Amino acid sequence: MELIKAIILGLIQGLAEFLPISSSGHLAIFKHVLQFDTETGLLFDVLLHLGTLAAVFVAFRKDIFELVKEGFSIIGGFFKSVYLCLAKRQRWQPVVTTPYRRFVMLVIVSTIPTGIMGVLLKDVIGAASATLLVPGILLLLNGVQLLVSDHLADGKLTAADASYPKAAVVGVAQGVATFPGISRSGTTITACLACGFSREFAVKYSFIMSIPAILGALVLELLDFSPELLSASEIVNYLTGTVIAGLVGYVCIKTMLVIVRGKKFKYFAYYCFAMGAFAVMFSLLA
Repeated sequence: MELIKAIILGLIQGLAEFLPISSSGHLAIFKHVLQFDTETGLLFDVLLHLGTLAAVFVAFRKDIFELVKEGFSIIGGFFKSVYLCLAKRQRWQPVVTTPYRRFVMLVIVSTIPTGIMGVLLKDVIGAASATLLVPGILLLLNGVQLLVSDHLADGKLTAADASYPKAAVVGVAQGVATFPGISRSGTTITACLACGFSREFAVKYSFIMSIPAILGALVLELLDFSPELLSASEIVNYLTGTVIAGLVGYVCIKTMLVIVRGKKFKYFAYYCFAMGAFAVMFSLLA
């Protein structure tokens, strides 16, 4: 892939990953219309997602640090409680005792259905990304869900009181959003709001729960990847696109809280309707 193509796709990924317009759908459409062939399947798409994942780490670094710390505390507390129960015959000591520990468990619960769906639907998603019609139709549906999102009542749930079943529902929504044309951020934020999450926590939860999902997708793709498919220059181009996606993505993250709080998804819905209609018509006329 030429450098200019990698830069264009990096810009698209950075803009569309955190704005609710589906980065995977836009990548599929632009690669098809502009005849961009990465020759490595979904690898470049995953690398672009890795770039925007780095933006999440930077934007929410304090929360992520606390989540990692409390995650290890959960593991340590679990083994301590097992020891006390078996060796000392004491009662089980609660492990999930803080909001951040509960946040960790919520993300784990959400990741399970997403991971299962990602593995089972990997080939279907790859086939859908190779077409123009499917992303176009799904962008139209994505626009509908964004209009619905703006009319959802403001919730109050945060990590301290959100339930695990609701986290599982959000995880299923994220699994559905792996299809090109369905926005991951838009779908998961909508699902969070429908489950009664506060708007601010919905945005934070949506972005942080993407971390294990994107890392899992990267691992799955790397298992099927052969290094000889890429030349040294292509590696540089791929990395350039990844860096650009991360930088642009960071800027977009900072705008999402304002967008969600102000219930302004409808404007992105109109855009999705236009882009979806374009993709459908282009596929039928091509």
